[in-house]
Amino acid sequence: MYDYQTTLKSRAMLSGVGVHSGKPVSLHFLPADGDTGIVFHVIGENGRELRALSSEVGSTDLCTLLGDPAGVHVGTVEHIMGALSGLGIDNLVIEIDGREVPILDGSAIRFVEAIEQAGVETLSAKRRYIRILKPVRIESGASWAEFRPHSGTRFEVEIDFESAAIGRQSFAADMSAEVFRNEIARARTFGFMKDVERLWAAGYALGSSLENSVVIGDDGRVINMEGLRYPDEFVRHKTLDAMGDLALAGARFIGCFRSYRGGHRLNAAALRHLLSDHSAFEIVEASRRERGRSAEMIAINAPVYAPWVV
Repeated sequence: MYDYQTTLKSRAMLSGVGVHSGKPVSLHFLPADGDTGIVFHVIGENGRELRALSSEVGSTDLCTLLGDPAGVHVGTVEHIMGALSGLGIDNLVIEIDGREVPILDGSAIRFVEAIEQAGVETLSAKRRYIRILKPVRIESGASWAEFRPHSGTRFEVEIDFESAAIGRQSFAADMSAEVFRNEIARARTFGFMKDVERLWAAGYALGSSLENSVVIGDDGRVINMEGLRYPDEFVRHKTLDAMGDLALAGARFIGCFRSYRGGHRLNAAALRHLLSDHSAFEIVEASRRERGRSAEMIAINAPVYAPWVV
């Protein structure tokens, strides 16, 4: 746990194409003051600022989208939000000249490299956390997700696909910047060749390719020449998605998030369900350290405008 909020030491820039739109897009990362949070500034004549919060989620179909799907929005925010959460970046303004975060190589590693190259600056504002006090669970058919009390920030994600290339996989870890960088960040998005024509006809996946997606062919095998980056890359990518979706709480969790056969919609629903039950969590920050003693997390009174107030 870290006591103080962070931002970047210097600016950074990335460019690529949107996985669904296929259009080129650039991002500029701008350092921000404490308590700014993560803010997307959409450039253009109808541009506006979109805060990376659960209340701004406009759609969870195929990706997590902030804003109005029929108006100003930013889609596919889950990978960049996962990287910011995984590396502990609290405050950042992201200028974007399109409506979708670039897919890059389909993972979060390019975001990680840009953040590490820019450097991390510690600010004077105290970091606040959402500490889970009791189990909160949501179910949807055979799928479910839940938050449970835990002393750290833990993810336990399990998936189950009929495809022989995937099958049933699980990943569990207490999350830290090192664990995220080594175990999660390089896991790529994935899909099935049989779904491609349907997605194209619906106007999706126009920027998808073997350079940014793990693709499973009609014979049930991975068709990417280089194969997988991890033996269980699929569930690790689902963990990345969950981290990015839950980062829209506006503060880190002290607790365990568990899911079975989850996705963006279930992650968003679980987060809304948690934040609607104020008896299930409390807002805490680190107390002052005394010599020879580690800091304790103490409950504080959250302002009414806090992102977790719904």
